[in-house]
Amino acid sequence: MSSFQIRVPATSANLGPGFDSIGIALSKHVTMDCEPADEWFFSVPEKDKPYIPSGEENLVHKTALYTANLYRFESLPPHHVEMTNDVPIARGLGSSSTAVVGGIELANHILDLQLSKYEKLKIACEIEGHPDNVAPAIYGGIIVASYDGDNLDFVRFEKGLDELTWLAVIPDFHLETEKARELLPTEMSYKHAVHASGTANVLVAALAEQNWTLAGKMMTRDQWHQPYRKNLITGFDEVETTVLGGGSLGMYISGAGPTMVALFDQLSAQQLHQLTTSLSDYKIEALHVNIQGAETISSHLQTN
Repeated sequence: MSSFQIRVPATSANLGPGFDSIGIALSKHVTMDCEPADEWFFSVPEKDKPYIPSGEENLVHKTALYTANLYRFESLPPHHVEMTNDVPIARGLGSSSTAVVGGIELANHILDLQLSKYEKLKIACEIEGHPDNVAPAIYGGIIVASYDGDNLDFVRFEKGLDELTWLAVIPDFHLETEKARELLPTEMSYKHAVHASGTANVLVAALAEQNWTLAGKMMTRDQWHQPYRKNLITGFDEVETTVLGGGSLGMYISGAGPTMVALFDQLSAQQLHQLTTSLSDYKIEALHVNIQGAETISSHLQTN
C-alpha cells in the first residue's frame, strides 16, 4: 500500500447569527501523513499531546472505524499517522471537526469507499450533530446548511471571498464547547426569535450579494448566542472596539469561542501591525478563505 496525506482546513462557525448552520473554511490546516504500520499510532505535536491520544482512542481513528462499520468493514488496516496541527485545540476554530473529517477521509482512502462529498458530510453530521464546522471543512468556502437528523440541505458560497481577510484574535486559554453551551437559554420569546432569525436571514443575503459591509454589521447583531457567550471571554468588548476602530466591518465569536474573528475587506500591513500591537495579549492571525476543503493526496512511494 502507498503512503498518502490528508489535509483538513480549520473552520469558523456561526459568523454571528448563523448559529449551528453557517461556517467558513480558513487557511489553517491539520495535516496527516499516513503510511501502513503494524499498529495504529498517531504522532502529534508535543504541545497537543495532553489533548490528543496517540492510540486507537484518537478521534480520527474512532471516526474512521465508525465510517468503516457503516460500510460493513469491521476494522481498518493499521497506519502510522504523523499529525501536523496548525489548528489550536478548543479555541473555536474547528479542531474536533478536523479530526472527524480527517477520520472519514482516512477510512474512505484506506478502504477505497469512493464516497462523495455529500456522503462524507452526512456521516460527519451524524457524528457532530450539526453541519456548521464539518460542512466547510469538507467543501471549502462558506456553507449555509440545515440538518435535522434526516434531511441535509446546504448552499455553498465562494465568489468574492478571496478578496477578504478574516482576522483571528486568539486568547491564550481553552474554552470547551459544552461549557459555552451551558450558558445558552433553553427558550426564547417568539418575538425575540423572529428578530434573531431576521438578522441571520440578512446575513445570508448579504453573503450571497457580496455585500460585506452589511454582512459585517449582521455579525455583530447576533441574538442567538453571542450575548451570553461573550461573558466567558475576558476583554471581548475591548477587542471588538479595537478591531472596529481599526477598520473591521464586524466581529463575531468563532464557534463557541474564545477566538474572535473580525472581517476586513481590506487589511493593510500597517493596519495589521497596529492591531497586533494594540492586542498584544492575543495571538493575531490574518487568515483567508480555503476554497478546496479537505484533500487526500496519494504518494507514489510504495511501502513493503
